[in-house]
Amino acid sequence: MNDGRDFLEISVKKGGAAKEPDCAAVCGKVLTFVQDAARWSNMKRYLYEFIHRDLKKKMVILTGPRQVGKTWLARELMSEFRNPQYLNYDHFDDARIIGGHAWALDADLLVLDEIHKMPGWKMFIKGIYDTRPAGQAILITGSSRLDTFRQAGESLAGRYFPFRLHPLSVRELQDSLAPFEALSLLNRLGGFPEPFLAGQETEAARWRNQYYTDLVREDILEFGRVQEIRSMRLLLELLRERVGSPVSYTSLAGDLQLAPNTVRRYIDILESLCVIFPVRPFHANVARAVLREPKIYFYDSGYIKGDEGIRLENTCAVCLQKHVHYLQDTTGDDVALHYVRTKDGREVDFALTREGKAERLIEVKLSEEVPTASLCFFAKRMPGVSALQLVHNLRREQQRDGISIVLAGKWLAGLSA
Repeated sequence: MNDGRDFLEISVKKGGAAKEPDCAAVCGKVLTFVQDAARWSNMKRYLYEFIHRDLKKKMVILTGPRQVGKTWLARELMSEFRNPQYLNYDHFDDARIIGGHAWALDADLLVLDEIHKMPGWKMFIKGIYDTRPAGQAILITGSSRLDTFRQAGESLAGRYFPFRLHPLSVRELQDSLAPFEALSLLNRLGGFPEPFLAGQETEAARWRNQYYTDLVREDILEFGRVQEIRSMRLLLELLRERVGSPVSYTSLAGDLQLAPNTVRRYIDILESLCVIFPVRPFHANVARAVLREPKIYFYDSGYIKGDEGIRLENTCAVCLQKHVHYLQDTTGDDVALHYVRTKDGREVDFALTREGKAERLIEVKLSEEVPTASLCFFAKRMPGVSALQLVHNLRREQQRDGISIVLAGKWLAGLSA
């Protein structure tokens, strides 16, 4: 399979300069992919084998954004078991079965979805795990970050393996779409399965309107008071316009006429609901890095407000965060995603670190082939750290002053997830 540069070559011949290909042309590729129902139905999500393996050892807790595919993955995993049972706490009859411990005694896989909405759910999960029949596997799924139980309450230490399911990425789509095509579509439609597989921006927009309406009305309301919903909705709108820039809690507080600590709490809620994720500045002193201003990205690239370059940066951030979480969850690697910035404003979009040390500097550009001054600056002052510039519309990969200029889609397809 080629890397999709045939689309780029066509655009260059027509206009002389590299431009983002027409969405209709690229969407035709994904429509062909979607219409091949057999291929999609046989496509296993990237965590499938790991979860199946770990269910034989401990309880598995699967988290991720709403509608990212957790239920679909859980039902696919059920096919590996003789007598599985799926129960969703949002369903009235299922909630009664859960509350009465009335599921089938011979269930060899028990899937409990949205169980975090049950009062006292942490102790409940611990109890059913400790008293389960021999050979029974337990899979817990939920839209909110179930790992918040680490902060307080009943401990589940030693009883579970955590996994975080992310939207589709260039890597996950590499067997079905060329990297350039996959990245172009992810940049416009986002990586959530339903809007992506719709293959049309109009359908994706319809899904997105309903998605965020439900998110505010249902999920956010669980964390805050009714009178706070308007402020959180306004905050969400402001964050959509500030993707890729360090976020000042004080500045946001001024815009919203709220206290900075209140804005911080609202952002924590949005992070807990897997709507956004922070990328913090890299610093050898971890405490100082936490205190500095983070950059905010959305799990859904299609939702942000900005030009193609900003969307591309967000899409790359989602792919990199997925790569990092995959390594953390499946191998236990001490890896993290950061950005690099000096006091005088020199900045590189991303830095991948391992055991607290920077391994790779990454700058993202839509079409610019010349390494940025900031990337050159940090590359010279951080010996032993590889530096690369990911360019979506790139005619030819090359090396300049020790910096690799590479096709963004091709490089992202080489990540772990």
